[in-house]
Amino acid sequence: MCGPISDTTVNLPAPVLRPFITQYAGFRVSGLPPGIHFGLPSSDVDLIISLGRPIDVIKMPSSTQRPSAFTAFVSGLQHAPAIVRRGHDAFGLHVFIKPLGVRAILGVASAEISSLVLNLSEMWGNRAGDLIEMLLAADTWQQRFAILDRAFVAKLNPSSPQPVISWAWERLAKSHAAVPVQRLADETGYSRRYFSERFRDAIGVAPKLAARVFRFERACRLIADKPLSLAHVAIAGGYYDQAHLTREWHALAACSPKAWIARELPFIQDYELGGRDNES
Repeated sequence: MCGPISDTTVNLPAPVLRPFITQYAGFRVSGLPPGIHFGLPSSDVDLIISLGRPIDVIKMPSSTQRPSAFTAFVSGLQHAPAIVRRGHDAFGLHVFIKPLGVRAILGVASAEISSLVLNLSEMWGNRAGDLIEMLLAADTWQQRFAILDRAFVAKLNPSSPQPVISWAWERLAKSHAAVPVQRLADETGYSRRYFSERFRDAIGVAPKLAARVFRFERACRLIADKPLSLAHVAIAGGYYDQAHLTREWHALAACSPKAWIARELPFIQDYELGGRDNES
């Protein structure tokens, strides 16, 4: 029996957008086994646009939201997975928006959409439908990426992120959360409480949760890239031990690491995984 057939392309946005958007990804996959997919917490705010059937989110990260189907949705930073019904195929675009770039790109603060899954039209109105129509009419990934560039540049409202919070976010990202939150607060000259409040206001989640997500992304990457035991992944990923890794996995992914490896890993594209080493 043949496995899934996948066509994926990753592209950087236009230079003017790169302070706000990490990357674009186009995906077209067929031959998937029907089931469910867990949209995991990540360090980017996700904009996903379906060019095929609507995306059926059957369980939201927040208990305050009911299940819904979307053609284009924005998923804020979250501490629990969004559970999606998976069909035989998937076709669309994934835009990875930096938390400090959300206001410039979407016109709302990251804190306003934290743990929520929202229609793009709730932020962009009729412009969301216009964007989807143009993407549907395009023939190639490069044409679609160019359409995204034009749409975001036209809507762009640049704002300067708070330097201290931007620095703290980058410090957490590059160290895979190896720097304790208390040390970050000390290095900024703020009390931990004041630092955490400013961080949450700017990013959308508290620094402790951000650190947990960075460690989780790193663990996902280590599992995908290297044939390591879970005990070794735990140590390399910054966890106390394998039991700590497993507890965090249940909290953030709603399953054990072994269950995730069996259920999700065979179908995950490389672009979906964060946690790369970044020394730049």
